[in-house]
Amino acid sequence: MGLVGLAQGMARRGAPRVSRPTTGLVLGKFMPPHAGHQFLCDFARASCEQLTILVCSLPTDALPSAERAAWMRELYPDCRVVWCDEVVPQAPADHPGFWPIWRDLIARRVGPVEAVFASEDYGHRLAAELGARFIPCDRMRDAVPISATAVRNDPFGSWRFIPQPVRPWFVKRVCVFGPESTGKTTLAKQLAEAFDTIALPEYGRIWTEAFGVGISADDLAAIAAGHRASRAAAARQANRLLIEDTDPILTCIWADMLLGERQDWMAEALDPADLYLLTDIDFDWVDDGTRYFPAREDRERFMALCEAELVRRNLPHVRIGGDRKTRLSLAEAVIRETFGLA
Repeated sequence: MGLVGLAQGMARRGAPRVSRPTTGLVLGKFMPPHAGHQFLCDFARASCEQLTILVCSLPTDALPSAERAAWMRELYPDCRVVWCDEVVPQAPADHPGFWPIWRDLIARRVGPVEAVFASEDYGHRLAAELGARFIPCDRMRDAVPISATAVRNDPFGSWRFIPQPVRPWFVKRVCVFGPESTGKTTLAKQLAEAFDTIALPEYGRIWTEAFGVGISADDLAAIAAGHRASRAAAARQANRLLIEDTDPILTCIWADMLLGERQDWMAEALDPADLYLLTDIDFDWVDDGTRYFPAREDRERFMALCEAELVRRNLPHVRIGGDRKTRLSLAEAVIRETFGLA
């Protein structure tokens, strides 16, 4: 008969046509959102007129719920993303009224639903409870073989499955930290190249090149704010690691060196990096137009303040010295060992 004849025969018999649902529902914890979730949501969005994504959370969840809802809103701005933080049973065995509880929750939070999209068998029963139809998607996870548990257990190994808005949560930050003219910028760039990621430039240099080297307390606050904003932008582009050339904690030490006192904001935690590489002063001081302290005693004091700050804050750090080749080799080895990189 052939495919053409089969199709003609079905047309003569009036084969039923499946109507496109007006409203669809995907629900999950998205802990975190990953490429498998994206496949499901993209499938559902293409299969109905208006998709609602219900982000469910509990106080004991491994990842903060507000961030998960924000990630889904950024990934799906054309969908309706509803965040639900009600404490409800998570499986039918947890409570005899499991299905009525969820039926009521979805009615209140979402409203009428014509189709439920899921990659798991619960979709059959949930759709029936809602008076909707179940539309399955990639039940065997063949299209995108990943799970949220796998991402949480090994984010670096699962990196290609993590959407860009989610990646900053898992990025590990390495700060090259130390006195001026100790090779921080060069080392940061070399490490970024070695680990195929990006180096965040020293914002203090950007500031002084734009406004001059006469630094006030207000300038230091602006430098710290500029670094934090740069970090937020860079983390979205980083490949597993973000290499930072100094950070706001070093700005506190600049206050000690330049002004002899600190501002109130410097007592804050300042979101420290995961690892600090403390560059030694066994480098010749070079005047590049934005430096201040050529005297040996000033360099030694600067170095002592840097080390004491890291110790006082109990931050993981390793002292890096020697020539450029030695420094790079040592820094690479420390990073690989710290973060379990091959």
